[in-house]
Amino acid sequence: MEKWMNLMRDEDLTEETKTLISSLPSEKAYLGRNLCKYQGSWYYYNFLQGVLNFQRGFKPQDTDVIVASYPKCGTLWLKAFTVALVERSKNPSSDDPTSHPLLSNNPHNLVPVLEMNLYRDTQTPDLTKLSSSSPRLFSTHTPFNTLQVALKDSPCKVLYICRDAKDSLVSRWHIVCRSLNKEEDRTILESMFESFCSGVCLFGPFWDHILSYWKASLEKPKQVLFMRYDEIKTDPHGQLKKLAEFLGCPFSKEEERNGSIDKILEMCSLPNLSSLDVNKTGESINGIEYKNHFRKGTVGDWKNHLTPEMGNKIDMIMKEKLKDSGLEF
Repeated sequence: MEKWMNLMRDEDLTEETKTLISSLPSEKAYLGRNLCKYQGSWYYYNFLQGVLNFQRGFKPQDTDVIVASYPKCGTLWLKAFTVALVERSKNPSSDDPTSHPLLSNNPHNLVPVLEMNLYRDTQTPDLTKLSSSSPRLFSTHTPFNTLQVALKDSPCKVLYICRDAKDSLVSRWHIVCRSLNKEEDRTILESMFESFCSGVCLFGPFWDHILSYWKASLEKPKQVLFMRYDEIKTDPHGQLKKLAEFLGCPFSKEEERNGSIDKILEMCSLPNLSSLDVNKTGESINGIEYKNHFRKGTVGDWKNHLTPEMGNKIDMIMKEKLKDSGLEF
């Protein structure tokens, strides 16, 4: 818990960041943390510094792949799929499954978050390990308009995954409680619910985040792939094939006959990943133990935690915010 709380502290901000923050709208988050609004999205102060460093210091390569999401929307799952597909394209004839990086490392460590990990404290992080392979894999929780500033005119691929707002909220609540070593604290859930509905929440508003990538996927379909968690759950084969084609490494007919898709789906399944020693006892990332990133992963689990009234309110908000966009939940 101490490491997780340290992650959210605002010490070591540069004077430039402090000056910028003083000019931005500010609010309190559900844990009493300060949030400020930058380019339409809300950030903890130290995360904002990471965003600024990332926007100024990141030098994109055309082959980069960036996994984007609002937190707890299936990020880990999409990272695992991406790592598996990239590894397959680099070593198509490898017969040694024990050497696969997913068996010895957590997906969040293999695909680090740009603004929260790599660039939080510097504009020039050491990317040596990432630069030794191609494509480089990164992730972000920033909306597309903020990401685009850093990407400039790079044609690198962006993979976005979204999830039902209610399930995402409940998943975030669980990981917050676990990180605080608390039981399922409904007071925290109710505070997070209110923050979500107001739009004043980390990386929010949720609906603006989703819409930024939805619109980008319509305008730049060869660069931005928009994926939905529920569709991956109901059609894993079709969605994995779609992802592979987008990344330029489609499955051959022979691979499909030989069960390559099934092997990747099994390796990247949440039950399998959560059973691996590295994910049960591995070191923390962002102050959160690897094991805390895994839960049920089911669609509709929100019904076991939110009241019908809370669910209806979120549905009404989402319907209104997504109106005329062509995107529905």
